[in-house]
Amino acid sequence: MDWVNAIIQGILLGGLYALFAAGLSLMFGVMRFVNIAHGDFIVVAAYGALIVVAASGVHPLWAMLVVVPGMALIGYVGQRVLLNRTLGEDILPPLLVTFGFSIIIQNVLLEVFSADSQKLQAGWLETASIPINQSISIGVMPLLIFASALIVISGLQAFFYKTSLGRVLRATSDDQDTVRLMGANNAKIFGYATAIASAVVGIAGVYLAMRTNFDPSVGPTRLLFAFEAVIIGGLGNLWGTLAGGIILGVAQAIGAQIDPGLQILAGHLAFLVLLVVKPQGLFPKMKG
Repeated sequence: MDWVNAIIQGILLGGLYALFAAGLSLMFGVMRFVNIAHGDFIVVAAYGALIVVAASGVHPLWAMLVVVPGMALIGYVGQRVLLNRTLGEDILPPLLVTFGFSIIIQNVLLEVFSADSQKLQAGWLETASIPINQSISIGVMPLLIFASALIVISGLQAFFYKTSLGRVLRATSDDQDTVRLMGANNAKIFGYATAIASAVVGIAGVYLAMRTNFDPSVGPTRLLFAFEAVIIGGLGNLWGTLAGGIILGVAQAIGAQIDPGLQILAGHLAFLVLLVVKPQGLFPKMKG
C-alpha cells in the first residue's frame, strides 16, 4: 500500500508540474521560443498572490481573479514591447534576453521581499483528504491542482481547435511566413500566445504558493521541472506535457519512497532515460 500511495501522490504532483510546463510548451509550440525566465514568472505570480491575500484577506484561490489577468497583461505587453524584437532565425537573442529577465526578477524580488521563505495558508484545503481505504487517502489540494491541470489543458486544446484565433495560432506554429503572407499580424499573434501562456503561469504560481514554501531563488528549479515535463511529453504537445509531468512526479515519488534524498535525483534520472530512448519525447507534436 505504501508503494501504491506513493504512485498516486506522484500522479497528483504531476498535475502541478503540468501547470508549470503548459505555458512553456505553448510558447514553444507557437513561437519556437524557450523562455528562460519562465520559472521566475511563476514565482512572480506566487508573490502576486501573496500581495493580494495580504491586502484583501481573501482565500488564496480568490487571488487568481487578480493574478491570472495581471500575468496575462504582463505577458502580452512584454512580448509586444520587447520579446518580439528578439525573435528571428537566431535563437540566441531571446535566450539571452529572458536569461537577463531571470536575473533581474530574482534580484528585484530579493530586494522587495527579502530571502525569507513564504507560503500562503490555504486553511482546510491543506489538511482535508478523501480516504480510499485504511492505508490510502488523497489530499483535496493535490486533487484540486490535478483537476485544474486537466481543465486548463482541455480548455487550451478546445481553444486551439474550436476557435478562429486558435486555428491561427496553430497555423503560425506550422508556418509563420505563410500565415504572414495571408495577412495575419505575427506580432499580435505572438502577444496573444504569450498572454495565454502567462495566464497559465498565474494559475501555477498561485498553486505553488499554496502547496509549498517559495522564495526569490526557486524559479530556476521550477523551470527545470517544467522543461523536463515538456521534453518528456514532446515539444509543443499539451497532453504530452501532462503525461511528462505525471512521469516526472511518479519518478520523484518512487525515489522518495526508496530514500527521501533520492526524490529529485529520481526525476532527473527518469528524464535522462526517456531522453535517450525517445529524443523527440513520447508524443512529439504533429503539424496541422
